[in-house]
Amino acid sequence: MARKPHRAGGNSVADPLGFHPEDRRDAARRERAEVLFDEQVILGALFGEFDANLVQIENRLGVFIAARGNRVVIEGAGDDVARARQVLIAMHERMLAGQALDSGTIDSLIGLSNEPVLEGIITGDAKAPPIMIRTRRKTIVPRTNMQTDYMRQLASRDIIFALGPAGTGKTYVAVAQAVSQLITGSVQRLILSRPAVEAGERLGFLPGDMKEKVDPYLRPLYDALYDCMPPEQVDRRIASGEIEIAPIAFMRGRTLADAFVILDEAQNTTREQMKMFLTRFGQNSRMVVCGDPRQVDIPGGARHSGLADAVERLEGVEGIGVTRFGAGDVVRHPIVGRIVEAYEGEDAAGSVGS
Repeated sequence: MARKPHRAGGNSVADPLGFHPEDRRDAARRERAEVLFDEQVILGALFGEFDANLVQIENRLGVFIAARGNRVVIEGAGDDVARARQVLIAMHERMLAGQALDSGTIDSLIGLSNEPVLEGIITGDAKAPPIMIRTRRKTIVPRTNMQTDYMRQLASRDIIFALGPAGTGKTYVAVAQAVSQLITGSVQRLILSRPAVEAGERLGFLPGDMKEKVDPYLRPLYDALYDCMPPEQVDRRIASGEIEIAPIAFMRGRTLADAFVILDEAQNTTREQMKMFLTRFGQNSRMVVCGDPRQVDIPGGARHSGLADAVERLEGVEGIGVTRFGAGDVVRHPIVGRIVEAYEGEDAAGSVGS
């Protein structure tokens, strides 16, 4: 539902809080809720420029929101009103905690509001601290229930398999946890790896030394690092060997002790490569294996993927966790989630017919 063009107080014949009379045609089925905020100094940022944040909630949930001072009134269908109220409270608490608030965050909070544990995810409960990962540049909190489960596994399991489509935060959250542990001294090294496999195209000969040849394949890992640490620190730690970014072929024959190890795009490993990589695990280490089983680019397709084989063999083994993300966990632009759903539906239909 698109937002009405008027704003609170903009129509003299409207409700004192700005609701237009024609918005009340189904008044018998509509409900109201109020939210009072104490910290008025942050309300401008909470509502957004020209109330953009309120508009976003209205358009997603089909409600009407009117703000006057520190009082916010929400009107609409009962469930939608309750969800909008939850989202506003969660946004307010996030701002009080000094966390960033942007359209992507609001969109994620709206998605979470349909699930019963929104309050526990955002603020924690009385017996447990909030779930978050602190790095030098930002604090990362879960945006979906599955990310919450993933963060818990990152803090408790030795080896974690993170499966799911692009945009669900598999690699980003793992890199954030790795950076956090490196900063606090829990591990001495951060090792990021992925197979150097082209995604459905042949790039041919790449010029330069070995680093220059493999860097294009590893660029997403650099991007996540630079988002969690100041660039000069990333460069310094790479130069000193504290952070190592290398293709999976460079892992053979090594024991990775006192390290946080991440394998990205793991669906493009062979069974032999995956076995080799997993057996590099050393003392005081943690290993995260990320991949999308639906995007296999190696010859032979999914049947030869080391990721699917490893999960089938190892799920349920003590110390090993598996987190499965779906299209509903995509935290990029909302259209990405819809694209993933469309492709997953097509794949399911194809598998049924085959």
